Amino acid sequence: MRLSRNVFLLLLADLALVVLAGWAAFWLRFNFHIPPEYARMALLAAPWSIAGYTAALLMSRVYRQVWRYTGLPELRQLASSIVLGGLMTAALVLMQRIPDFPRSVLLLQPLLALLLLGAARAGWRTLSERRTLAQGGRRLVIVGYLQDASDALRALKGSQQWQPVGIVSPVRAEVGRSIQNVPVLGQIGGLAGICETAQADAALIASPPGSPERQQALMSAAGAHLTLLTMPRPDEWLKTDSPGPRRIELEDLLGRSPVQLDAAGLAELFSGQTVLVTGAGGSIGSELCRQVARFGVGRLVCVDVSEYAIYQLEQELRAAHPQMQGAYYTANVREAERLRAIAARHRPAVMLHAAAYKHVPLMEELNEIEALRTNVLGTLNAARVAGECGARRFVMISTDKAVNPTNVMGASKRLAELMVQGVAAEHPATQYVSVRFGNVLGSSGSVVPLFAAQIARGGPVTVTHPDIVRYFMTIPEAAQLVLQAGLMGSSGQIFVLEMGEPVKIVELARMLIRLSGKTEAEIPITYTGLRPGEKLFEELLADDETTEPTPHPKLRVAKTNGGLPDIAGVSRWIEEAGPAPEAHGVREWLRGQVPEYSPR
Repeated sequence: MRLSRNVFLLLLADLALVVLAGWAAFWLRFNFHIPPEYARMALLAAPWSIAGYTAALLMSRVYRQVWRYTGLPELRQLASSIVLGGLMTAALVLMQRIPDFPRSVLLLQPLLALLLLGAARAGWRTLSERRTLAQGGRRLVIVGYLQDASDALRALKGSQQWQPVGIVSPVRAEVGRSIQNVPVLGQIGGLAGICETAQADAALIASPPGSPERQQALMSAAGAHLTLLTMPRPDEWLKTDSPGPRRIELEDLLGRSPVQLDAAGLAELFSGQTVLVTGAGGSIGSELCRQVARFGVGRLVCVDVSEYAIYQLEQELRAAHPQMQGAYYTANVREAERLRAIAARHRPAVMLHAAAYKHVPLMEELNEIEALRTNVLGTLNAARVAGECGARRFVMISTDKAVNPTNVMGASKRLAELMVQGVAAEHPATQYVSVRFGNVLGSSGSVVPLFAAQIARGGPVTVTHPDIVRYFMTIPEAAQLVLQAGLMGSSGQIFVLEMGEPVKIVELARMLIRLSGKTEAEIPITYTGLRPGEKLFEELLADDETTEPTPHPKLRVAKTNGGLPDIAGVSRWIEEAGPAPEAHGVREWLRGQVPEYSPR
């Protein structure tokens, strides 16, 4: 076996320590004074120790370790090699039949060797870390429970960019303790002051904030111009060139727990199958495409009315999944024949219908008929095409605004839900499911990109009303739950996603201001009044509805009352309404189709 120069030098150092351990074993055996005859035995045994431990250390491959990163796994591997070396040395020495050789030495030597070799590695690591600290680095406070803080400290070991100087815990009893020589300085409520005292440049959030009080403390720290960081989530590891801490985002503060998916069931549903997604270029539609691609879809058929959106999606998916067959269509779901031709060509097993107009104020004034044509007729076309082409499942993306709707957009989506249930009766071989959820962070048309743009311009941030609240979830979470509902749903069901606690929009604005490193004195918030059709709060269930639990904790099934719509009559009225029907007439007709609709 050829050894590199570095390995040869490390082996020599270890063997010197092994010989020293052997001599120390004799020294301890004879109470710190070795008789001359036993000193000669120690010299006779040394070559056999060298032979035994050399073989053991090389066989155990301990020299693949990097000493500056020595931890428990490396020490366990070292201990195994030393035990093996001790056994081999004992066998070699006993074979020499040296008269009166003290056998206790054969037990003491490996213990002392482990102590010396382990100390050498630990000492080298300590020196390396001190050199790193001496080189500087931004001072960092870690925020979280001790277990999470310990994980973060391990991840930051060897970092030349960050120097952990303290831990801030949500648990009072942990204050005053320390991990890896990093003290717990206080609780989250005093984060801003603690960071100022410790002269910290940033705070790393290792645990989800949890309670509103903790969120407020973090926001206060951010408002004091302290940078807030967090470690990348597992789903981000392959998407970033930098594995270190990243700036905290709004999603991290809302504390949404990860979605638990039935990965085996979804793989069985999508693997090798053809899936058609309408509205594929939108926020939810594009994320549905990304999620479906992960499950080994055979062919992904992407349909969107926007040429640019479908082009962007094509470029992304071709780069991320070069082996996947993709078909990218510019088409409008309002054109039934075009949609029917696409489905006839590809015969999708699953259709995910995300195409819709969803902007409440725009659909409330001047564009009411467009909401009906896209959201109702477009959904009717997609649902019927799914049944005609033999799709096994059809999933429609609905909205919380379909519950007790006060605007045209919400009423059109509620009518779309009813149309899907009606088509389900026409095509019993296809499972039809609708999925309701609230706002998604960062989607096109949502308040988050608007607020971010206003903050970038220096403000003000415009909020419609100080008491307006909304439900929020992340785009990936919403898309994953849509797929899960599509897998487990029975035909005609309407699923409701668990949206957590509603969030005040003004608090959302304050979070974003402070995450930008600004204060409300620098970026003011102004109130503009509710827009047409807008509610102070959204609901996920109508007054006469109840829900039933499902095996998934974030999915419930809505039980709705009322009969199925006259599909032919609804379709005929919308088609014959003309290019610009009178708004009052559209609303009155909608009230007849959706009894819970109460326009404002």
